[in-house]
Amino acid sequence: MEPLHVHIPFVKFRDFFELIKKRRYDLEIYFPASVLDQLERSDLEKLRENLDWGPSLTLHAPFVDINPGAMDPMVRSVTQMRFRQLLDAAAILKPRVAVFHAAYDKWRYSGRKDIWLENSVETWCKVVDSASRIGMGVAVENVFEEDPDALAMLIEKIGSRDFGFCFDTGHMNLFSTVPMEQWFGVLGKNIIEVHLHDNDGTEDSHWALGRGGVDFQEFFRLLRKHQPHPIYTIEAHDKDDVELSIAKVKTLLASGGEVGSR
Repeated sequence: MEPLHVHIPFVKFRDFFELIKKRRYDLEIYFPASVLDQLERSDLEKLRENLDWGPSLTLHAPFVDINPGAMDPMVRSVTQMRFRQLLDAAAILKPRVAVFHAAYDKWRYSGRKDIWLENSVETWCKVVDSASRIGMGVAVENVFEEDPDALAMLIEKIGSRDFGFCFDTGHMNLFSTVPMEQWFGVLGKNIIEVHLHDNDGTEDSHWALGRGGVDFQEFFRLLRKHQPHPIYTIEAHDKDDVELSIAKVKTLLASGGEVGSR
């Protein structure tokens, strides 16, 4: 059974550590740029030591103000530096997967996916090369993308079995202009991880599953059809919503029994 990860920003790790350890959660840890600038190797080694229940682990890369496909070469350079910092942390923590934002936005590029793609390739080739040496996968997450085409183009261009898709349910509900089934039809075979959270379609609320408008029955039906064994990650931001979401996912998958929480 695939473990069920819980997303936690590194800056909140100390506050919730006792609960995390008590629940023996599998984890996705988010490292913002401000944290990566301050971390020493010893901090990461201490973190690894403290995770003594042996959780399955994924990481989430920084994403605020960075753009791997930026037209400005200096912005791409800063982005690559931030990604290197995350990959240095991954080399110590040894996660299964690191999740990144690919940052395609049709308004920023006037719909020119080709320009964004051309500028993106160098960044992702470097990331995948480093990730392969660590022994982890790389997943690009949908955020502002209105359809799956840009991410599909990127995944095909990079052409690595270790480079795939993280399907974010909340972002799809906010920004997608095409049906959920189209996302699965185009990218289903490339799914490595799924981010599970809900909203009402007006803001990125990161609610518990079932509180908003995402059709999770349909999502899990399609997921079982296209990729029955992804990494499942709860991205609800409230600790009570995390527990509610875990229970909801278990219910949704009970018939197939594909997932369990430690």
